[in-house]
Amino acid sequence: MSDKQKIVNVFLDERSVVRRSASVEHERKVAIYDLLEKNRFAPSDTPDGPYNLHLGIEESRLVFDVRDENDAELTRFTLPLSPLRSIVRDYFLICDSYYKSIQTASPSRIEAIDMGRRGLHNEGSEVLRERLADKADIDHNTARRLFTLICVLHIRA
Repeated sequence: MSDKQKIVNVFLDERSVVRRSASVEHERKVAIYDLLEKNRFAPSDTPDGPYNLHLGIEESRLVFDVRDENDAELTRFTLPLSPLRSIVRDYFLICDSYYKSIQTASPSRIEAIDMGRRGLHNEGSEVLRERLADKADIDHNTARRLFTLICVLHIRA
């Protein structure tokens, strides 16, 4: 794997986003920062990067618009969102439960909810990796961070 097989910029298509809570905005920033610090992203049948990735949702499909560093188009591929939709929905529910529990629940209850939250996040990451297998090679941590960004794109207000 070439050290040029990586994402150096991420752009989220946020045309449909009205506003986000401070905690969601923080998660977005952390996911992008961590992704850019270390990732492996190798689109199939595409010249070596590094890459700019434009990520968005169009007509119930996740769009990966991969470009070179000068933002010239290299490849574009889509994935149906349906395999991820229930995981994202459940992830939002457990995140909400986690943030509420921090205020009142016992440490063991918070830890149990957090374990469930991490488990769903890992599940979403693995589904994403499997769905991308014939389109791009990504590692586990890259999939985790991309899953976080996909969740951010699902937030509508």
